[in-house]
Amino acid sequence: MTADDAGSGTAEEREAWDAAAPDGAVRDTGARESAAAEAPEEAPDEALDEEDQPDPIALRLEQLILGAERRYTPFQAARSAGVSVELATRFWRAMGFADIGQAKALTEADVLALRRLSGLVEAGLLSEPMAIQVARSTGQTSARLADWQIDSFLEGLTDPQETGMTRTEIAYPLVELLLPELEEFLVYVYRRQLAAATGRVVQAADDAEMVDRRLAVGFADLVSFTRLTRRLEEEELGELVEAFETTAADLVAAHGGRLIKTLGDEVLYAADDAGIAAEIGLRLIETLTHDETMPELRVGIAFGTVTTRMGDVFGTTVNLASRLTSIAPKNAVLVDGAFAEELSRTGEAPVSEAEAAEAAAAAEKEGEEPPSYRFALQPMWQRPVRGLGVVEPWLLSRRS
Repeated sequence: MTADDAGSGTAEEREAWDAAAPDGAVRDTGARESAAAEAPEEAPDEALDEEDQPDPIALRLEQLILGAERRYTPFQAARSAGVSVELATRFWRAMGFADIGQAKALTEADVLALRRLSGLVEAGLLSEPMAIQVARSTGQTSARLADWQIDSFLEGLTDPQETGMTRTEIAYPLVELLLPELEEFLVYVYRRQLAAATGRVVQAADDAEMVDRRLAVGFADLVSFTRLTRRLEEEELGELVEAFETTAADLVAAHGGRLIKTLGDEVLYAADDAGIAAEIGLRLIETLTHDETMPELRVGIAFGTVTTRMGDVFGTTVNLASRLTSIAPKNAVLVDGAFAEELSRTGEAPVSEAEAAEAAAAAEKEGEEPPSYRFALQPMWQRPVRGLGVVEPWLLSRRS
């Protein structure tokens, strides 16, 4: 932002800017006026030290991706969007970007984004905290996506192929070709995911269930991963983690679950139906058992009320699933009592083998088909679980 811009606007805006300005920024009105006389506004990046000036090729890449040139300081962008500097700063930080002081680094797209978010608040469609949350969730998700694509995709394509050309110089034409295709694909996937999420919400039994829902939550954890990190080379470890995450993501999606997040040696997934969660847990064990490159796996699943926020899940049910994973036998699935009850209620598993035998005998006597169960449940010894008291876990398996 130029010093002259800081001196204009309302007193509240100037005060908000002064509060947000980094150490060393001009803070008093007289100093701002003096600085304005010494530093003409047309200098685009006058606030930057010479060593901080962006690399020309990097700047060209930025302009290609953003589709616009740098034109605004934070104050100018906020004023053009019709919002306070304080709100603009909150949006900017929520999206995951560092403070940029008085640098002229923002574009028309940044102004438009501010207008859209503030417009939703003014129209009463979103509260201000909700708008901040939208900015934060979008920023965090897209930041991870961007890093992932650059690391795993563009890096391999931008290895220098010709003498005298840098990776950045080769990256420019590749980004120019890929950007519109990746953008269209991103919008398509987002709309598909939004449709699926909306469908789950509108099917909820009541308004309370839309936020605090009853879900099956499962953790799958690679055994002895810490020892593996000491034994494997970094590249080998990276390949193992990628293979595990890819396998888990494919299996969770294919059987109707939702991958909540991956933590290197652990994945967290959820499903609306206990039978789906059970199938995913057993499939993970069966698939990785047949892969000699993979270590053994433990899976823990719990069923109950779960709070969902920004794509993540929280609550006692999630904590219980995590604890069950830590005490599960190798290459086995351990579930809690509520999960076992839900499988029995839906006819996916008998309460006990004795009950299954009785039901089969009764059906045979009546000349009917005996009940068909997908899963078997074996009660395990009750044990105390840190922070959750005494629980009675059940060993889940396929019914032969």
